[in-house]
Amino acid sequence: LAGIVVFAVAAQVASVAAAVNAIPGARVHAASDAGKLVVTLEASGAGELASLGDALRRIPGVLDVAMVYQHAESLESMNQEISDGTHA
Repeated sequence: LAGIVVFAVAAQVASVAAAVNAIPGARVHAASDAGKLVVTLEASGAGELASLGDALRRIPGVLDVAMVYQHAESLESMNQEISDGTHA
């Protein structure tokens, strides 16, 4: 999982957002008229996240892409049950 800020040409925010949402694993959560988009990327690993980031950079109208958060866990750890402390 990665949190990304995409900087786009202000006049192309709508087309950039549509292109981002068309990428599997990518989702636009917010966009401003000034050209900033808040995006999350979900992928199976760091290499795939890097590829998705490169795909964002190739979208016409994108000026820059900045990763602001990344978190990765193995599938095994994601399936591990976590106790909330209320059950014995």
